[in-house]
Amino acid sequence: MDSKDGAHNENVDELLGSDEVEKSKIGIMRARVEREDPSAKDVDNLMLRRFLRARELDIDKASNMFLKYLNWRLTFVPNGFISESEITKNIEHNKLFMQGYVVYILDKIISRMSSGQEKFIALADVEGWGYTNSDIRGSLAALSILQDYYPERLGKMFIINAPYIFMTMWKVIYPFIDSKTKKKIVFVEKKTQLSTLLEDIDESQLPEVLGGKLELVPIQEA
Repeated sequence: MDSKDGAHNENVDELLGSDEVEKSKIGIMRARVEREDPSAKDVDNLMLRRFLRARELDIDKASNMFLKYLNWRLTFVPNGFISESEITKNIEHNKLFMQGYVVYILDKIISRMSSGQEKFIALADVEGWGYTNSDIRGSLAALSILQDYYPERLGKMFIINAPYIFMTMWKVIYPFIDSKTKKKIVFVEKKTQLSTLLEDIDESQLPEVLGGKLELVPIQEA
């Protein structure tokens, strides 16, 4: 047995929160996806579990979803990552490739997660949003990336300072959000904003502009 197989088995034993049924399904799913795409051997069991849970432990659906992810990753991110210089260059020219930016941000967040942490909390401050800076297609593409290729990563998303006009776009996007993700999205009222955010976010991790103690820095300096 090589080291990779040993690591996979160890991960199965340490899959906290997984019962024997789920562990068994992870093993079956691994055998199936590795048979279809050998590159799946490089993926740990925690990732397989996220895809499995995203499809209510349906092995067929989870396997298809995961194989689609591998193909997408190979074609959309052939180098394995989105270049930081590419993001910085776009920002300097006041341009932003939505899909590439989303992948860059998600990969960066995940790379900084501590061992055993799988989910993150997102804050979306949409103050000042208007038709001139809206991109419904880009937003739908970003949503698709999050749901289809980073399943079970979003713990909760707080949307703050949402102007009335934002809700027009939201009504267009909402039907495309899967039921699990919908339950994780919270619109925060201004009068209870700080107390609501502090229920899930430590003060040290909440931006100063929102009443916390975290100093924000430009993305290119993060």
